[in-house]
Amino acid sequence: MRFMGVLFDVDGVLVDSPHERAWREALASLMTGDWRDIAPRTRYAPERFTTAVYQRVIAGKPRESGARAALEHFGVPDAAARAGAYSEHKQALMLQLIEAGEFVAFPDAVRLLLRVKARGVLTAAASSSRNASQLLRRLRAGAFSTPQQGGDMPEVAPGATLLDLFDADLCGAPVPRGKPAPDLFLAAAHALGAPPERCLVIEDASSGVQAAKAAGMAALGVARLSDQALLVAAGADRVVTSLDDVDPDALVDGRLAARAA
Repeated sequence: MRFMGVLFDVDGVLVDSPHERAWREALASLMTGDWRDIAPRTRYAPERFTTAVYQRVIAGKPRESGARAALEHFGVPDAAARAGAYSEHKQALMLQLIEAGEFVAFPDAVRLLLRVKARGVLTAAASSSRNASQLLRRLRAGAFSTPQQGGDMPEVAPGATLLDLFDADLCGAPVPRGKPAPDLFLAAAHALGAPPERCLVIEDASSGVQAAKAAGMAALGVARLSDQALLVAAGADRVVTSLDDVDPDALVDGRLAARAA
């Protein structure tokens, strides 16, 4: 079946965002500040908050769920009660990093987005992050529609942002359950008017891949951090290290084939 809709996660797929940095630095600040009395009773150490931990434990989850999961991972006492303070501390730092422009778009993802749109497929931004729309709104799309990006790149309207490229924006949408539950992706499919079985989800987090499969959708994993095995284990139908490897014509026809050289 041809895909009617392609649902893009944002952090780690479309945007190299400061989320991981904000989560890491916020916890380090708490452990040397307000929570310094409990720090010796935890498994936390700055060097233990690795990218692999972020990808496995936090990435793709709603803010409060990610905060609690991280605190539980590091054995922080009363993790559920402390999750709110951690998520608020992280959010304050995240807003500072966004204001400072500490993020960029992944060109391969924007190229695939533009190519898919040019072929008449509907698109949705579907991130658990309530910051994702703000990131997309601050990035201009014009730089990615030049001939240097590829001869098949469509033109975009002057001044258009990455957010303007989507037919639906579900970033941070209130849903009963966050990833790995399918609720956000089902809401995105509904917003596009596309049956779930005719949607493709592009994700970089295992929780997002699990959510896609729970929704009855195809899942394309993007392993930007050498985490192919994690995405395969989560159920991804195909895993790539660059979205330039995906053939947009095959994708529109419902096949996740490699792009010809």
